[in-house]
Parts: sequence; C-alpha cells; structure tokens
Amino acid sequence: MAKTIVVNIMPEETRMALLEDGELLEVSVERTHSGNVVGNIYKGKVKNVLPGMQAAFIDIGRDKNAFLYIGDTMPQAVAQPAIPEDMVMVGQDIIVQIVKDAIGTKGPRATTHLTLPGRYVVLMPTVDYIGISRRIDSSEERERLKQLAEKVRPQGMGMIVRTVAAGKTEEDLQKDIAYLHNLWNSLAARAKRSTSPTLLFRDVDLVIRIVRDYLSSDIDEFVVDNAEAFGRVCDLLKFISPELLTKAKLYQGSEDLFTHYGLSAELEKIGQRQVWLKSGGYIVIDKTEALTVIDVNTGKFVGRTNLADTVFQTNLEAAQEIARQVRLRDIGGIIIIDFIDMELEQHKQAVLSALEDKLKRDKTKTNILGLTGLGLVEMTRKKARQNFEGLLYSECPCCEGRGRVQSPETVSINVRRELRKIAAKKRWQGALTIQVHPCVATLFNKDELARMESEIGRALLVEAVPTMHPEAYSILHAGES
Repeated sequence: MAKTIVVNIMPEETRMALLEDGELLEVSVERTHSGNVVGNIYKGKVKNVLPGMQAAFIDIGRDKNAFLYIGDTMPQAVAQPAIPEDMVMVGQDIIVQIVKDAIGTKGPRATTHLTLPGRYVVLMPTVDYIGISRRIDSSEERERLKQLAEKVRPQGMGMIVRTVAAGKTEEDLQKDIAYLHNLWNSLAARAKRSTSPTLLFRDVDLVIRIVRDYLSSDIDEFVVDNAEAFGRVCDLLKFISPELLTKAKLYQGSEDLFTHYGLSAELEKIGQRQVWLKSGGYIVIDKTEALTVIDVNTGKFVGRTNLADTVFQTNLEAAQEIARQVRLRDIGGIIIIDFIDMELEQHKQAVLSALEDKLKRDKTKTNILGLTGLGLVEMTRKKARQNFEGLLYSECPCCEGRGRVQSPETVSINVRRELRKIAAKKRWQGALTIQVHPCVATLFNKDELARMESEIGRALLVEAVPTMHPEAYSILHAGES
C-alpha cells in the first residue's frame, strides 16, 4: 500500500494531506494568524473556581480563559472526589498544558498533567508511570521497550513509548529522553522567574509535527513545496531518523501541489452533507452540539440477489467510507451510525468488523461500543484540535446553524398577521410599504394584495429587497425609508 504525505505551504496557512494508494484519508490545516495552541504550556493565573462544575478558569494570556477540570489537577492514583477550593484558589499561579482547542464559544481545555513529545517517547514530568503505544502488538517487543524505558527515564518521571520506537535501541530512546529532560529543566526554570500569564513552551509548527508524528518507515514519500520548510525537515531527519531522509522530496512544479495530486476537488466535498458510495448508496452526515449522526441509505443501489444481500453490501461499503470520512473530517466526540437494519447476526458482525479494521489505521483514539438495542452503532473518537471543516466553514448568517430558514409562505403569513395588528390598533394612517425578500414578494400577487387592502382598509405597496434576510420583513408608513 503506497502512502504519501503532501504538504502545501503558503504565507497564510499550511496544509497537509495523507494519501493511501492515491486516496485522500487525512487533512490538517494550520492558519498562520491563529497558530496552534494544543500542546502549548502556560504559566497561568486562576481567575475563577466553580465548585458546582468541579472546574476552574485559568487566564493564559489569550482572548479566552482555559477550562481546567479538577480531575486534571489530581494525581492519577487519587480516586476520591476533591473539593476545587482545596486544589486551586483564585489568584494562584498554575502551570497548565492545552489539550483541546477552543471550539465555538468554549475556551481551550487545560490539564496540569504535562507531556513533552519527542520522536520515540513522550516525557511526563508530573507523573510516575510508563506506557507503551497500543499499536505495538508484539508482547515481546512491548516488554523489551518497557525494560528500556525503566532504564532511561528520569527518576520520578513518567514516559510513554511511541509506536515508531518499535525495534529501536536503548541509545535511541536515551538520546530522545535526554533532549526532553533538558527541555523540561529549562521550562521549569523559566516558570520560576516569569510572571503569569505567560507562554512557557510552544509546540512545534505543523510541518515539524508531521515529521515527528506521521513520518515513519511505512511512508513512501514526504512531499513539500517550500524550500525553507524542506531544509528544516531534512535537518531534523538527519538528527532523529537519517534512514528516512530519502523519503523527503521538494516539489518544484508550477502547478499548485494539491491540484497536482488531484486533491482540490476532494477538499471541496468535505463540507457536503451527503456522500455517495460507489455502489449507488449514500451516507448522510449531520452534526449537533453533542454528537455526530451518520445515516446509511441504499439510494440507487438495487442489488443483484435479495434484499438482505443488498442491505448487507450497502452497509459493508458504508462502514469503510464512514471510517474514511471520520478521519478526513476529523470528527470527534460521540458518533452514532444508523446502518440499514440487518436480520442476520453474521451480517451485523461483518459490518462492525469492517468498521473496526478500517479505523485501526486512524492515529486518533477511537472506541466502538457496539450495536444498541435499536440497531445503532455507538462510537467515540478523541477530539483535540479544531477540524478542517471547522476552519473552512463558519455558521450560515441566514439559518444560524439550523440548516434551514422559514419558508416564504411562513414569512408572508407573519407579514399578514402584523398588518392585522397594525390595523386593529389603528396605528398610522394612509398607505403602508412592505419590504421583504424577493422570494416572499412573489406571494403577494395582485389579487392577494387587493384582498389584504380590502381587509385592513389600507393601500399596500410590496417592495422586494434582495439584500434582506429571507425571514426578515419591514412594514413602513408611506414616506418612510
């Protein structure tokens, strides 16, 4: 399976795409003006403590305070509930790390359990614990890496051994942990002499994060279209993974890099609610405040043998496309999938297995909870950063995120209702001007207007205003503007 990472860099933003056999699977974007805050470490000041929410709000020097759940300030071994005021106090200085981007009206989420990621390990200076990546399957290799981790980790600190550490030597891990330990010492020293709020540590930019988190032996090519960034990538690889240096390529073509790889059209589809399957079936993706709902339909697919087989084949194809769309759109939180009802138990298990197998390639942690009594598949997926769709699109000013506006007929009835109120209260005298959106104006034809004029005893003039909100209207006294 050919894997390619494509990185397009502009002054305004950096875009990354991961392709497998030419198929787009993941996209990441980082805007220059907003940057990335996930992974950043701040010396903040407690602004407010909310016992009823078991939380505190921390001033980190940005436009929104960070939200700190009290469970994220306690030692992991402590299980009993804690009183927030016993853990943090208003005005107290506190070192926190951002684990989740600000999304919508919510500020970023913070924790006091700090992590410093390296190439092969993640240093956890505030806990005493060793973890091994769940993607390393071999029990022998897991045990070997655990023993190496015990040797190289600083006393009293924890560490997580990353997937790319499989097969690496003690020297490789030691070099990584020594760099991270020195980084922590300098960070801690800076925290002592700094006043809050202040940024103590900024995580690396998207290009370097891709090298650190994505570039491994199973990647065939790492293509970047910026000479300066390409130089930084090569310098980093010479230091951390010289064997991967040949995979880095500098694209120098005149055509836009994403267009060259046929990705521009694919990116435009990310915001679409409906996704067609090759068979003729389709899935529909709807988002709410709390969760994402995905519905599966047979669409144009009529099958070849019987209904049960048609439904099974549609669900099987949908399961693989849903796994792809979840990664591509970076959908996080609770996800509910409404597959088409299946009678046979083996069909249900086969569809679940297809979904699980496809999601194994996803670096973001997912958890499939199985089928509910209603035949719905429940799953969760960790969410840390604002997804690509969230960066590309903003809330519609017309529907305000509802996905619909009042019909022209509904608005015209609202206008008539308001006209009757004006007539009953005997407000104003003489003719009235009604300003509405053009789609509403068409409902006030000559006969309708004459009937309304007769009912309220006023002359009426309807004015179509293209710039008006489809639900808005104005009723003005003659001569007003």
